[in-house]
Amino acid sequence: MITTDPIADLLTRVRNATKSRQRKVDMPPSNLKVSVVDLWKKAGFIRNYKLYRQDDQGVLRIYLKYVGKNRPVIHGLKKISKASRRVYAPYHKLPKVLGGIGMAVISTSKGVLTDEGARENKVGGEVLCTIW
Repeated sequence: MITTDPIADLLTRVRNATKSRQRKVDMPPSNLKVSVVDLWKKAGFIRNYKLYRQDDQGVLRIYLKYVGKNRPVIHGLKKISKASRRVYAPYHKLPKVLGGIGMAVISTSKGVLTDEGARENKVGGEVLCTIW
């Protein structure tokens, strides 16, 4: 299956998996998805992720994180920049998600960074999504 927007596919699959309280979610991998998921892991939104090689393509498996009685750590995901409307921001105008509780994922010339990392490097870029 070919998707035109890999980030929207990633967000939808994770959103649906957290609503149904699944422990893991599988999807076709891409370098951009792996970069975004790596940022989520470093920020503590997911437990882990693994990249499995199957046939020609492979599988990106994300292990979701829950606290207490199956309350997901991820409360919300939102796609900011869309195929029909790209959203770019300089480093001093990058969004702060819930006053710093959440994070925005930014595609910059120095790679995929969090909003905080982009501010530290003083580099702006395309605002891909937010997570809280």
